[in-house]
Amino acid sequence: MRFLILHESSGRMRLRAELPQMTLRQADLLDAWLRGQTGVEQVTVHERTCGVTVLYRGDRSGLCAALAGFSWEKAERSLGPEEHSSRAMNREYKEKLVMMAVRHYARRLLLPAPLRHALSVWQAIPRILRALQTAAKGKLTVDVLDGVAIGVSLLTGDYATAGSVGFLLKLGETLDEWTHKKSVEDLARSMSLQVDQVWLLDEDGNQESVPLAQVSTGDRIIVHTGHVLPLDGILESGDVMLNQASLTGESVPVAKRPGAAVYAGSVVEEGNCVLRVTGISGESRYDRIVRMIEDSQRLKSGVENRAGRLADKLVPWCLGGSLLTWLLTGNTARAVSVLMVDFSCALKLSMPLSVLSAMREAGRHRVTVKGGKYMEKVSEADTVIFDKTGTLTRACPTLREVVSFHREDEKEMLRFAACLEEHFPHSVANAVVRAALERGLDHSEMHSEVEYVVAHGIATKIDGKRAAIGSSHFIFEDEGAVILPEDRERFEALSPACSWLYLAIDGILSAAIGISDPLRPEAKSALTALHEAGIGKTVMLTGDSRSTAAAIASQLGIDDYRAEVLPEDKADYIRSEQAAGRTVLMIGDGINDTPALSLADVGIAVGSGAVIAREVADVTIAAEDLHELVWLKRLSDALMGRIHRNYRFVMGFNGALILLGAFGLLPPAVSALMHNTSTLLLSVNCLTDLLEENEDEIP
Repeated sequence: MRFLILHESSGRMRLRAELPQMTLRQADLLDAWLRGQTGVEQVTVHERTCGVTVLYRGDRSGLCAALAGFSWEKAERSLGPEEHSSRAMNREYKEKLVMMAVRHYARRLLLPAPLRHALSVWQAIPRILRALQTAAKGKLTVDVLDGVAIGVSLLTGDYATAGSVGFLLKLGETLDEWTHKKSVEDLARSMSLQVDQVWLLDEDGNQESVPLAQVSTGDRIIVHTGHVLPLDGILESGDVMLNQASLTGESVPVAKRPGAAVYAGSVVEEGNCVLRVTGISGESRYDRIVRMIEDSQRLKSGVENRAGRLADKLVPWCLGGSLLTWLLTGNTARAVSVLMVDFSCALKLSMPLSVLSAMREAGRHRVTVKGGKYMEKVSEADTVIFDKTGTLTRACPTLREVVSFHREDEKEMLRFAACLEEHFPHSVANAVVRAALERGLDHSEMHSEVEYVVAHGIATKIDGKRAAIGSSHFIFEDEGAVILPEDRERFEALSPACSWLYLAIDGILSAAIGISDPLRPEAKSALTALHEAGIGKTVMLTGDSRSTAAAIASQLGIDDYRAEVLPEDKADYIRSEQAAGRTVLMIGDGINDTPALSLADVGIAVGSGAVIAREVADVTIAAEDLHELVWLKRLSDALMGRIHRNYRFVMGFNGALILLGAFGLLPPAVSALMHNTSTLLLSVNCLTDLLEENEDEIP
């Protein structure tokens, strides 16, 4: 397919696809394909006009070459089925809003007055009935206020006001419904599984890494400790402990044995298993997430809940004010003017729209927030706790050297180490595997079932011998490995500039693997920016030695640190900070960080970390730059600022309308128009971005 360049500027290209029309499916496919191209940052596809806008970094020639070779067939093969696009829903609601406005104003302009009046009465009946039903239950909510306002307008013969109020209320409800549904779908997609490859087991027992899209019902896949179940299925072999918190809310892992049904989204905390696939595409997983979000209060921040409660509490005061105005003045028009103004619409509509819009804005900047209440907590936070490896350091540590002992071959030891580490999604493990690949070492499966000890190491059997790799504590204390006398001098000469993994075979130290873990270049400036953004205390928790931790803390300007800590130590530290009255953010990337992530007021996982860390965390940020955390803090502060401004505007403006109506300075129709117009304008403003363009850029 060909593309015509309509306009181009630095880093931006506007195109038109040369085809008669574009289906919703094609628009989704083109959008997803373009987002997967190197250097592409943002894509907008307009299916009605076949227009495409692309924002990109770097050389345009690569993007042009990719576009020149684009075809629907290639895109289908490379992406697989793309489900749950919000494009169709967006079109549906846009058309619904347009038709709603067209019908309303067409009736006002074209229909004779008697017919308009009859339609106003007919459309008001459902709201009046709802108000009567609510009042009959002894509740005074916004439904009662809306019903009374429309009913009184009809009784006084003000059909135009009744019709306008009903139209504006319906318009606001539709906007609220659209925004909420889209936000739920966007959030559900961000929480859906992001598993690209799985280990497929054939009938001969051979393992092969294949794309998830190629897995069919009845296939067998292997899932290791720390990984997420990508599909629904039946356990064929292996006893495992599954964390099903993302599906059931259970915080305690559940034991599953062969024959048990298991579901996509569960995380294997202990053990390995073979899964016989019964469901593909992740459809059921997505649907469960949507239901979970809709049935829970995870989207609700404290300010949203307070806004809803305040709105309902103000309803009796509005009714009482209207009645008092009528008793004091005897003027029905003044009483109706007061009744036409309520605080509920603006409070209940603008607050959720502000939060959901902020969550979408965060999503565009590669920050996934799983609920509005977490943004409120980020704004309140005064303490940020960092894991070191993979968080303050580069996402990809590199192997610096391999020192062999016990007359072992260095290449063979690296091959053994890569074989053990390849199943575990930690940055240090990735460094070992990557080094073996770069040196052309084949590290295909040589071992039996792997035993993974969180924050310590890995043990298994290779050729009948017990092999273990991990920290000094794990190898020399837990495993009881010894250093041969002839190797002692070389062991003591190991460079302190590296973090060392130790490999022991049959209880004898066989190799030490030095990992260079350089700090992220932006770490120091990000920590400085966090302090400037209002964070009073920064802390680093690491399993490294005290000397290493002290040097890093001094280099980065970290306020406090703890060295040689275990996962339970991190959790205990967070509890102590919370007990001192602090609001704590915890940032980590590994399996060993999950207890701390779940305990913190807001757990933040970096996107390149372990799957279980992303599942447990409340927020996920892309791993490229720690300034995204600073950006999230600024966004959260801006959100709370907008919400407080909205509170002041709603109370002040609507209070003024009530006073003007009570004194007869505003007739009911004008009062209703100004109230509803202000509510809609406020809601539209809530959908705008919170941060200016210059603030969107990461420093």
